[in-house]
Parts: sequence; C-alpha cells; structure tokens
Amino acid sequence: MSLLRAFIAVELPAELQQKVHKAIANFRRGIDPLVRWTAAEHMHLTLKFLGDVSQPNVEFLIQMLRTQAELVSPFVIQLGGLGSFPGPKRPRVLYIGIQAPAALGTLQREIESACRRLGYEAEERPFSPHLTLGRVKQNLSASDQQNIRRAMDGTQVDVLGSARIDSVHLYKSELRPSGAVYTRLYSAPLRKI
Repeated sequence: MSLLRAFIAVELPAELQQKVHKAIANFRRGIDPLVRWTAAEHMHLTLKFLGDVSQPNVEFLIQMLRTQAELVSPFVIQLGGLGSFPGPKRPRVLYIGIQAPAALGTLQREIESACRRLGYEAEERPFSPHLTLGRVKQNLSASDQQNIRRAMDGTQVDVLGSARIDSVHLYKSELRPSGAVYTRLYSAPLRKI
C-alpha cells in the first residue's frame, strides 16, 4: 500500500508571502548557511500535520475537512513579529507570528479532534499559530547559535499585513533533495456568510 505524507493548512496570498520574504532578507543574510529556509511560495499556516496517510484515507480526510470547514466563517489573520521555538536561548524553528481571532483556534481544534477520531495521533503541544521561516541546522557550534540569537535580537519585524482566510486545504508533501514539494489535494471553503 502506498503512503503519502500529508498535512492540513491555510494558504497565504502570494503578495504576503513575498512581503515576509523581503522583510527578513537582511536577517537571512547574516545567518543564511546556518538555517534551512522555507521558500516564500511554501509558506503556509499548518493546522495539522498528519504524517503518513494511505490513499484510501485521503477520501475520509476530504470528507472530514469539508464538514469541519462548514463550521467556521471566514476570518482575517495578521502577520508580524519574529520568534523561535522552543525559545530564544536555543532556537530550532524561526518563525513570523500570526495574530488571529478565536475562529482560527476553533477551526484548528475541530480539525485536530476530527483527525483523532479518524485515528491520527493528537498533537501534544498547544497550537501556536506561526509561519515557519526556517529550521536551524543540527549540531551547530555555540558561536553559530550565538550568531543566530544575535541576529534575532537585532531584527525587528513589525506588522507585515493581513490575509482573509476563506478556505482550508489538504496537502501532500514530497521530500526531495532540493527541498519539500507541496501539492494541494483538496480545498474546503469555510462557511458562507
């Protein structure tokens, strides 16, 4: 049986992806070789990483997504602020923050709960809306880690813009030597107002 890696996310408009890319250009320059950067066109807000999914389960996920999307009306998110997980002392993931209304949290919780009912593992970490800029490479020296912290401390990212979210998507992710390739498998519109 063939499996595919899948996740559920909301997309950002291309102009906002480019705005993020431009806003972090100087920040990137200083630490470029220390981070695996996310291509601007791949920036999205992940609601649920599913992992390996069998082809027959894709249809169940599509039905679930359609149902859950109907529960939430479109909403607006705002991007701004630079951060890192798990924290600034030992950054592993660099991100731009996302401010959103309660509707985003509701959508994510409903999708998480529905996925659990379909047999997918629950996410143990609390949902923290963010846009991944890049992942810090493993086994960096103390001075490289210090360079990343210094670059973060010296970078201010104000509000970059906002986006109206009116649909949620199921993607497959193919890992290649050149980086991940995302293919949208299905889009579910949020409830019509």
